[in-house]
Amino acid sequence: MFKKILIANRGEIACRVIKTARFLGIKTVAVYSDADRGGLHVQMADESVHIGPSPVSESYLVMEAIIQACKDTGAEAVHPGYGFLSENSVFAEALAKENITFIGPPIGAINAMGDKITSKKIAAKAGVSTIPGYDGIVENGEHAVQVAADIGYPVMLKATAGGGGKGMRVARNEAECLDGFERAASEAASSFGDDRILVEKFIENPRHIEIQIIADSHGNSVYLGERECSLQRRHQKVIEEAPSSFLDDATRKAMGEQAVLLARAVDYYSAGTVEFVVDKDKNFYFLEMNTRLQVEHPVTEMVTRLDLVELMLLVAAGEKLPISQEDVQVKGWSIESRIYAEDPFSGFLPSIGRLVRYIPPDEENNKVRVDTGVFEGGEISMFYDPMIAKLICFGSDRTEAISLMQEALDEFVIRGVKHNISFLSALIGHGQFASGDFSTNFIGQEYPDGFDASDLPHEDPAIPIVVASIIHRLYMDRAACLSGQLQGHERRVQDHWVVVIGDEYHEIAVMPYQRTCGYQAVYGGENYEVKTDWSFAQPIFRGSVNKVPVCFQVERSGLSYKLERRGSCSNAKVMTNKAAQYYKLMPSSEDSGHSKYLLAPMPGLLIKLSVEEGQHVIAGEELAIIEAMKMENVLRAIKDGVVKKIAADVGDSLNVEQVILEFE
Repeated sequence: MFKKILIANRGEIACRVIKTARFLGIKTVAVYSDADRGGLHVQMADESVHIGPSPVSESYLVMEAIIQACKDTGAEAVHPGYGFLSENSVFAEALAKENITFIGPPIGAINAMGDKITSKKIAAKAGVSTIPGYDGIVENGEHAVQVAADIGYPVMLKATAGGGGKGMRVARNEAECLDGFERAASEAASSFGDDRILVEKFIENPRHIEIQIIADSHGNSVYLGERECSLQRRHQKVIEEAPSSFLDDATRKAMGEQAVLLARAVDYYSAGTVEFVVDKDKNFYFLEMNTRLQVEHPVTEMVTRLDLVELMLLVAAGEKLPISQEDVQVKGWSIESRIYAEDPFSGFLPSIGRLVRYIPPDEENNKVRVDTGVFEGGEISMFYDPMIAKLICFGSDRTEAISLMQEALDEFVIRGVKHNISFLSALIGHGQFASGDFSTNFIGQEYPDGFDASDLPHEDPAIPIVVASIIHRLYMDRAACLSGQLQGHERRVQDHWVVVIGDEYHEIAVMPYQRTCGYQAVYGGENYEVKTDWSFAQPIFRGSVNKVPVCFQVERSGLSYKLERRGSCSNAKVMTNKAAQYYKLMPSSEDSGHSKYLLAPMPGLLIKLSVEEGQHVIAGEELAIIEAMKMENVLRAIKDGVVKKIAADVGDSLNVEQVILEFE
């Protein structure tokens, strides 16, 4: 086994590899850019080496710098994680020339599976079911339209060297095909340095199911069950689970066996994933093979109790797999939620900044796991993927796994940047997800106009009203005690309050409940008995309402309380009856004037201006495109208007809220 390895990656996956290496007694070397100088992976590793400026093209993609770091530290092998150089055969070959082991598959397998056209031909020859499509490279947009017409709409345009949802577009007509080709090629060039695009038939309402394999260099190959990755937004996986609630035993066995056939066809070893699309009749078709560890690998680890990183290290060291196909047992159910720094209420635009608070849920009893590369006080940078963490929950069955995920999301405290926990909670709590009746189109169909706060109704609207009043009463009781210490007598706290949420005023009475050392609230003619040991410094309120456990995240500002549960947010003000009467008379705040401007929602590079001065635009029309966090973000008009002035140029590096356009 290796004595020292270098991780040619950053963030969450680098930390993940370091944990297993540490368990095995292997020393680790982290590499870092300027932006990652204080990164968690740098703190965790035994050694660290600076490899360049913040942009990935000047640091994490610079092979020479990483190889030199290996030489300088004596690292015997390199684990590439995922993304960056993980599927780059040139990098693997350069390592081999320096007698440094690449902890991944052989160069031939990377080349064969790295190109989607080549891999599809190999898969078909090996007896793997494939999707109908065009076998050559599409030259330009006009050629894409011609090819699509021959195949028949809808079609999928995707980068031959792509992955992670980048460089992919669905086209249902010529206009979408032309625009989709341009966008896919541009993203592919930016993300992979390769703008080649292929076109194939798009399977309607498919399930996205992948098979995890592990193989050694001695001819042993096994599959470790499947993962369902159908909950996707813009082809980016959002929630994954293992196993799939859709497959039957015969189909999963056939898929697993075909995945192993493909691995053997290219003499594959190490961990890899064979991805399939599955139609409503359980017909499955080869999509691609990822010759690396997948982001969602933890769900497989949870249900098989196998450490995939450990197996990769054993295989890379030349050892035989310690398991056979008969040894693989899938027990229980695991679900993973990807937590991103993005604003689901503003078109999922990336959010950048400092993590003012970061408190993940407790990891205990092998039921909850958090894979992350961030820490409280750290920065979410514009240069890299906006993932904050992966939250993985394990239950004896799917129902328990869903329940644990709902609770863990409620307890995940992130402040300082926007995040998608509310969106994840909405998905996990959705009836169709619970039933298992969904496809890769689910998010687009359920939220066609984007995600909105109205998509998150409380299961009982009275609960946040009651909890807000209890929290306020706790604050008032404490203030009364402090007042008594200073003045020699205790101030009496009144029982009757008004909770204001939006335009609604809710009268409520809150009294100490002597028998239980809690509080009793009377609201809408109903009695609510509340117990809690919550203290004022805690960002999470835990307790029970009428003996039913509740958990809310709490932020207080004066008389206002922001309460979050199950992704839903209530901004409540608690005041006296007289104060509420005056509050109703207060005028609403006027428009700040920002609606006259198109502002940059995040730092990034302005790569396209789609309008000119004097041009009339309509709501929803494309105005500009900003590239940030490796994705192209289209900014659209929120209402009809006329462009008065263009205040930024293509190629400008924009700051957050920098003016791009001004409207009349």
